Amino acid sequence: MSSPAIQDPVTPEQRRTARRAVVASSIGNALEWFDIIVYSSLAVVISHLFFESEGVGQVTGTLLTFGTFAVSYLIRPVGALVLGSYADRHGRRPALTITIALMMLGTLIMLVAPTSALIGPSAALVILLARLVQGFSAGGEFGTATAFLIENAPDKRAYYGSWQVATQGIAIFLASGFGFALNTLLSHDALYSWGWRIPYLFGLLIGPVGLFIRLRMDETPDFEALQGERERAASSPGARGGDAAAGTTTPRPALWRSPLAQTLVHSAGRWLTASGVVGLASMSVYTILFMPTFSIQNLDLPSWAAYLGGVVAGLVTLVGSPLVGHLADRVGPGKVMLVAAGVGVLAVYPLFLWLVSAPTVATLTAMQAVLGAIMALYFGPMPALLTEMFPTEIRTTGMSVAYNLGVTVFGGFAPLALAWLVSATGSLTAPSIYYAAVALLSLVCLLVARRRYAVR
Repeated sequence: MSSPAIQDPVTPEQRRTARRAVVASSIGNALEWFDIIVYSSLAVVISHLFFESEGVGQVTGTLLTFGTFAVSYLIRPVGALVLGSYADRHGRRPALTITIALMMLGTLIMLVAPTSALIGPSAALVILLARLVQGFSAGGEFGTATAFLIENAPDKRAYYGSWQVATQGIAIFLASGFGFALNTLLSHDALYSWGWRIPYLFGLLIGPVGLFIRLRMDETPDFEALQGERERAASSPGARGGDAAAGTTTPRPALWRSPLAQTLVHSAGRWLTASGVVGLASMSVYTILFMPTFSIQNLDLPSWAAYLGGVVAGLVTLVGSPLVGHLADRVGPGKVMLVAAGVGVLAVYPLFLWLVSAPTVATLTAMQAVLGAIMALYFGPMPALLTEMFPTEIRTTGMSVAYNLGVTVFGGFAPLALAWLVSATGSLTAPSIYYAAVALLSLVCLLVARRRYAVR
């Protein structure tokens, strides 16, 4: 009987590289989510300034605001295909440089966008352009950054991967903090005239820091090993298809296939299953982001109330995700996520019912904290689980496609769907039904992933 392989001890240099990878990937991830969360949390302001004009009321303006938000997500799968394939062919680091540069462009457009008072209905088109640029960039960010982060991790991959989620907690915390400060420290006129642009200025200032750090990082060991295999395959006899004169042909090795073809055609089951797994993670984020608009328009709570809850939810996610990552390294990401999905299915309706029956700032804050805990418990181990589902040669493309399909279907349209459900049914607990249905679907997809693709 052969003894189990003994893993080489982790060197201090490997630890330093892993920590630098956390910083490099986290800044771009935080900037992406900061921009998304600011847009959602300031939806009431953006609706008034860019989408409400003569003959367009508040409800219609809100739907148009979230509709633009949703439409921008339609381009995310395109960004996933283009940037994910680029990362699998040319490296994680150059792809990350492109994504953060595009993020900065989208943030700049939002910062300088003229309102409808200046250019009329065309203002909405400027916002749509900003969202499309951001959406294309975000399409390649998660898969590339997650591959870059986990492939640089010498061990404890679930823990290192969880920092992708922890930085989303930072983004929720910062964006909600800006919303709270702007709504409490500025007058209504100041907020609507110039105050709402402050978060975008902040986001634009931190972008160059992330770009500088990413430019100084090395490529991941996994990708360098893959490139070595590709070079050996290219130089080996028969690599170009055999001896044509002799009438023999050699099938092209898998390493020569397009990452897009390998992913879309040969691994369709993987990315379809993974996109369903992503559903609850995305739904948790966007339900938290929907609460400012929901509470202001339906519960008559002060405008700052939901931002306070967002700050708490962000802190819970920031602190909780790495702790959950440690747990996932011990018992397996899938087991932890199954528990979180079950809690999501069972808990969301009572939470909404409690909030609607007792609409206070304390109730809303507690509810968002619970949603943040579910998010950390489910989302924290997810990067490691998705990494296990895809081999190195298609890892970035596969994760990018799966993640962005899941985010587009279950997240990008969530604020629009939740707002429509409340308007169409007249029930303030209707959003909980949508959340529970997505959580149930994710639970089923998790079971499929564990049984069919042998993830832990």
